[in-house]
Amino acid sequence: MAPMYDPAQLRTFLAVAQTLSFTQAARRLGVRQSTVSQHVRRLEEATGRQLFARDTHRVDLTEDGEAMLGFARTILQAHERAAAFFTGTRLRGRLRFGASEDFVLTRLPEILESFRREHPEVELELTVELSGTLHRQLAAGRLDLVLAKRRTGDTHGELVWQDALTWIGAPQLRIDPERPIPLIVFPPPGITRARALEVLEEHGRSWRIACTSTSLSGLIAAARAGLGVMAHTRGLIPPGLVPVPARAGLPELGDVDFVLLHGRRRDAAQEAADALAAAILAGGDRLHRGIGGREDG
Repeated sequence: MAPMYDPAQLRTFLAVAQTLSFTQAARRLGVRQSTVSQHVRRLEEATGRQLFARDTHRVDLTEDGEAMLGFARTILQAHERAAAFFTGTRLRGRLRFGASEDFVLTRLPEILESFRREHPEVELELTVELSGTLHRQLAAGRLDLVLAKRRTGDTHGELVWQDALTWIGAPQLRIDPERPIPLIVFPPPGITRARALEVLEEHGRSWRIACTSTSLSGLIAAARAGLGVMAHTRGLIPPGLVPVPARAGLPELGDVDFVLLHGRRRDAAQEAADALAAAILAGGDRLHRGIGGREDG
């Protein structure tokens, strides 16, 4: 007989695949880490394949795990469509969704297009802005759901994935250690801008602003032209740009969290926001390239 795949186990699998951490997956799902381990073990028993390569420090998808990503999404989407059909629920209303500039070049549009196809009576309004601006708009009640970076030290929001920030620039760029570091940055309240300046100040490194733009495309163009370096998520490095070599001596930027944050409305928009959040979490691995991860439990 063909194996039956439990939706709960598939959701757990996706959470681990996207966070590359059993601990982070447990926090996202609101369950114990032992439950996460149990779900993964049972799913691996059902497939007869190892889905994750893991030790005490790292979690990585195996080749079979990469294949399971697509199958898991398809099975869960079919499960949700069937549930909606037989319960007779149809989402309606106006949903104000904000996404940070980081997702301009990702496959987020595919997730949104699928959501609109599944829920044609939801009026989806998209705002693309800096993460800091989206946080303010959400707090002011002007957005219902936000996908953005989380400020350093913040704990609120539903973790989609954690990644490292890194310095990137054109392949031919060379950093002169005797001169201020030329920076390509978003304007305030850009979260990566704030992190870059804080780290440089902490390490006593002088800097100058070589380019400021509210558009990610503008920053990428400046970086490709060799005007300077920019702090960027390692899993979202745009084509034509590369990590700055360690020999340049730039200080490490640490990690950054990408999270979903819900607004305060409690009407039809909240149900639509919950459905879109579930779709983003289910397809979160499509928003970035897998680069390996840490396991802290």
